[in-house]
Amino acid sequence: MNPRRLHILGASGAGTTTLGRAIADRWSVPHADVDDYFWEPTDPPYTRQREPAARLRLMEEIFVARPAWVLTGSIVGWGESLIPHIDLAVFVTLDPSVRLARLRRRERQRYGARIDEGGDLHESTEGFLAWAAGYDDPSFAGRNRALHEAWLAELPCPVLHVDGDRPLVDLVAEVTGADPP
Repeated sequence: MNPRRLHILGASGAGTTTLGRAIADRWSVPHADVDDYFWEPTDPPYTRQREPAARLRLMEEIFVARPAWVLTGSIVGWGESLIPHIDLAVFVTLDPSVRLARLRRRERQRYGARIDEGGDLHESTEGFLAWAAGYDDPSFAGRNRALHEAWLAELPCPVLHVDGDRPLVDLVAEVTGADPP
């Protein structure tokens, strides 16, 4: 498959960003993560959302017009103007217990003891992990798998479903249509 405009989404911790970076590297095209546009830069991060119009304006200025790119993360509910630019969507799924363990490890690596009880990021980390745990519950009011699947069913482009527990090299090969090295 030639490089194209690829959107990869799934639950937090499913491996969407890791897969997206690997494909972008293989194709030598830009990779963008939705969080870089969704959230304003803050310390600690992920505390103040950008307005949807500002997110889209930044995305359009930086990469949308390019002939090929990889975008990871969810644009459901605010990024509909990007849909006509997407050539292929990839939905990454992963067993919730594996996904949540990955997230806890990632938060530990990023923030260390700050996420421990009494740390300045403990409450926000626990809130994030609780939010992420709700993904597979169709009645969860936040972003959830049922919402993503309904959104994907309406896309005009092809949608590929992959299991995020498979080796990265195999996932890259499946998405790009190449044989593993």
